[in-house]
Amino acid sequence: MKKLVTWAALAVVLAATALPAPAAGEPAGTDKPGAKAAETGGGVAKAISTVAACLGAGLAALGGAYGVGKIGSMTVESMARQPEASREMFAPMIVSAGMIEVGMLFAILVCLLKG
Repeated sequence: MKKLVTWAALAVVLAATALPAPAAGEPAGTDKPGAKAAETGGGVAKAISTVAACLGAGLAALGGAYGVGKIGSMTVESMARQPEASREMFAPMIVSAGMIEVGMLFAILVCLLKG
């Protein structure tokens, strides 16, 4: 139950910090004359979109870090078992880690551009 309350409180805090603040001198809830409906409403939708983009970027970073860590640990373990094959293992490890990093950075970029 404590975890559920903690996650709910975190979601409320993230949503509240992502909401746009009213400009100084303008009362809250007033619309500018001639503004389109899409410009006046949607503050909550934009906040949710921003929070979702940040969570997606964080998950992409975690996935990339896990993948690179797994590649590194398995390569070092393989090198410890067969030291004579360490030269043959190094280049594929670097290429694989680079491919994971590029995929992770692309996912983070997409998440942040959509947010």
